[in-house]
Amino acid sequence: MATVTEIAAVGQLEDRRQPTTTLEGWRRFVDADPPEFTLLADDEWASLGEDERTAYNEARVAHHSELVVVTTSAIETITHQGRLLTLLNQREIGARRGLIISGGAATGKTTAIKQLGRFHELRTRARFPGDESRIPVVYVTAPPKGSPRKLAMEFARFLGLPTLNQRMNVTDISDAVCQVLIDARTDIVVVDEIHNLNLDTRAGEELSDHLKYFTEHLPATFVYAGIEVERSGLFTGTRGRQLAGRCGVIHTSAFPDAKEWRQLVAAMEGTLRLHRHEPGSLVAQARYLHRRTGGMIGSLAHLIRASAIQAMLDGTEHITREAMDDILIDYAAHTAAARTAS
Repeated sequence: MATVTEIAAVGQLEDRRQPTTTLEGWRRFVDADPPEFTLLADDEWASLGEDERTAYNEARVAHHSELVVVTTSAIETITHQGRLLTLLNQREIGARRGLIISGGAATGKTTAIKQLGRFHELRTRARFPGDESRIPVVYVTAPPKGSPRKLAMEFARFLGLPTLNQRMNVTDISDAVCQVLIDARTDIVVVDEIHNLNLDTRAGEELSDHLKYFTEHLPATFVYAGIEVERSGLFTGTRGRQLAGRCGVIHTSAFPDAKEWRQLVAAMEGTLRLHRHEPGSLVAQARYLHRRTGGMIGSLAHLIRASAIQAMLDGTEHITREAMDDILIDYAAHTAAARTAS
């Protein structure tokens, strides 16, 4: 284990990403190409001066800190079903069909719905090149302990509307949001963290009614994602049954220790930019990685990316099982690994 004095010179990155819950952040996400980085030859690497080495390492940190999206079967299914719904809904004048992505934490729900949104927006841009007035996709998160006003404010914040005035009532904000989205010809509205909607409370019922108001006033397909949605009470009561009758559900889950898991590990390993990493060594540890992460894609991505950055910081430039053992991972994956070991 490296001591503090042995840690490679790497500064904090200045290029911070805007959250995708803003229009600017969403557009940057859509515009971003898959990260690419070419390693220097060993002799060039060895001859770098101090400032050059710091800049080089910072570029590699940026590369490894970027979440590389691997097209899994879940992403393919969600993208296909979402695309199908947008086509079915485009001439609908009544209640439009929606899509709910439900699964455990770190099973790739948010990644999948963002990829659906990105896929649709890129297709729309290709069809209408240069039309900056369009906002094909809106991405918001359901506010915890939310109210109709908070939800309306989430939409307004995404759009950058100058309506964040405490004196404006919910109807004023909602009408302004709806008009902007209609004018911008929005096709898909993504609402993440939908498990925050608790229909057992008065506030949850009001928030559900308000969400229904948006779905009925916007000619768009609504896509929701949340943790174990069926168990959250989202489908209970009259409001829940209405939602259940309008939305199909796709489940995400941990990957089994099988072929697709090894392909996933191989794809992530292929993005590593370490000078002494032996290709295929992570695939050889696929079973260990499955046991360590519980087969959860989010946990796997964190473990591999953190291990890569640690290998840079301590100068080893390769990932070993012992090094991965020292990486702190999320509690859900940790407890899953403990259950497997017991």
